[in-house]
Amino acid sequence: MKKQNLSAIEHSVLEAIQEKALTSFEILDKVENLDMILPLYSVLDNLNDKGVLKSYNSNDIKYHMAQ
Repeated sequence: MKKQNLSAIEHSVLEAIQEKALTSFEILDKVENLDMILPLYSVLDNLNDKGVLKSYNSNDIKYHMAQ
């Protein structure tokens, strides 16, 4: 994983998806500092912009994993 200036919540999300790709709702269940889906989408967008997140679709479900 690339080391960049990450916020605490971004770091928490990356830790949750380090081992295995997860859906947004699975990430939401694992990360304690987030309790709503819209802020998670913002964090996922930021991580994607920083190049540390990979997302893909499988069977019409979107998965996210640390890169």
